[in-house]
Amino acid sequence: MARITAGVTTSHVPAIGAALDNGKTAEPYWAPIFDGYAPSRAWMAEAAPEVVILVFNDHATSLMLDVVPTFAIGCADAYTPADEGWGPRPVPVVEGHAELSAHIAQSLILDEFDMTLINAMDVDHGLTVPLSLMFGAVDRWPVRVVPIMVNVTQFPPPSGDRCWRLGEALARAVASFPQDLRVQVWGTGGMSHQIQGPRAGLINRAFDTDFLDRMVGDPQSLRGITHLDYLREAGSEGIELITWLIMRGALGEGAVERHRFYHVPASNTAVGHLVLENV
Repeated sequence: MARITAGVTTSHVPAIGAALDNGKTAEPYWAPIFDGYAPSRAWMAEAAPEVVILVFNDHATSLMLDVVPTFAIGCADAYTPADEGWGPRPVPVVEGHAELSAHIAQSLILDEFDMTLINAMDVDHGLTVPLSLMFGAVDRWPVRVVPIMVNVTQFPPPSGDRCWRLGEALARAVASFPQDLRVQVWGTGGMSHQIQGPRAGLINRAFDTDFLDRMVGDPQSLRGITHLDYLREAGSEGIELITWLIMRGALGEGAVERHRFYHVPASNTAVGHLVLENV
């Protein structure tokens, strides 16, 4: 049967993608960030996942504000990099796993999660930047991807507890897929940042590092962080961290930390990253 072998959390800052695409990774501003992901890229080469369930949020690229599903799952064979205003990123088309997507969708819906099914969509930096950080510049992504979108753009987003329970349901769905597959679950977005208003540029290192600690040592406690807590402590865009709880819920309690990285700033954003492995 399919099995979840590991989980990854990472920020998905669009400027990181631009730095990669424009050959700026060795510049003094950007080098510490890309160096911080080097151990994860080495680990990933050995882990060799076949499928990544990549949890992210669309940035009004594929889904505009006239349709905002709480949870959505991509069920296509492929996903094209989106044009976010300056042309699509020069990265490979993302290959899907339509059979696994359909199985997960059915399992989640029967498990009482009302998923929106998306059969065609372009994917923005929320999905492609994490792939670039973990695999580098490649001609073809070495994994197939099942995209899961979470609404964090229009109130009300789902609670952290609901996201955790979706992760648990994902684990059940993967375990019931009959094909032998090595699957990872990634939660992407965050950490603390705010891009508008009088608090634009907010970064809360204390909140971020505590969140990273609790992801490993006390993950259940993160389920109770409220929308207001995220807004107050992590800025208006810090709510993206609920995607991390889907990953953490899918892994279970016994996951072991393999790598951790935290850096500020990256385009006025805190970058956070964890690799957790099921043992």
